Amino acid sequence: MSSDGERYFVRYCFYKVAPEWKRLPQGDKERSKAEYAAVLDELSQRMSIASYSLQGTRGDVDYMLWAISPTVELLDQLASQTNRTELGKYLETPYSYLAMTRRSPYVDEHTHPGQDGTGDVVRTVGRPYLFVYPFVKTHDWYQLPQEERQTIMSEHFRIGHKYPSVKISTSYSFGLDDQEFMLGFETETPGDFLDLVMALRESKARPYTLRDTPIFTCIHKPLGECLDGLG
Repeated sequence: MSSDGERYFVRYCFYKVAPEWKRLPQGDKERSKAEYAAVLDELSQRMSIASYSLQGTRGDVDYMLWAISPTVELLDQLASQTNRTELGKYLETPYSYLAMTRRSPYVDEHTHPGQDGTGDVVRTVGRPYLFVYPFVKTHDWYQLPQEERQTIMSEHFRIGHKYPSVKISTSYSFGLDDQEFMLGFETETPGDFLDLVMALRESKARPYTLRDTPIFTCIHKPLGECLDGLG
């Protein structure tokens, strides 16, 4: 969603519903889900919002909203308006990550055929699976000469090109949040992502990784299905 110098805010927000909501009468739950969905539907006219279920992949979160917005104020509206809904009273946010789009300093020397997310573009493709995690490099990485970093990253890219079914979206959190990058990988085949991560463990870039957890395995679903799965 970013081109011609436009910059967008990116937020991955993970939600957990309180057990008390699940014990409400079914009619109350249905009304609260409909109200919540209507708020998100209205906001989705002004920003990109994609929903994902994690009920079968993590125990500490139920679903995630991936929002891409032209302003941080719209993200604030997303939080405040959903908080005011009846369902919002029962929601916790165990994890929330903020980032922005920008062009990678390494892509000019090494292009990524078919993988536009490696540049300054972040957009949801809608593939069935999304893998998300915060990423922090070591201090030593930033002390390396640019030429050496480019060589290391070019190897990193070549490994990624062996897995064209995996589409990466990189956003930047420097000064905005605790991590340095947010990485999202969309694919139709989880095994391809697993193999990619294993291959990258052997790359020259790996020793410069300080942190790349927690990792979230997300299943792309319409919001209604994510909410129906809550109970």
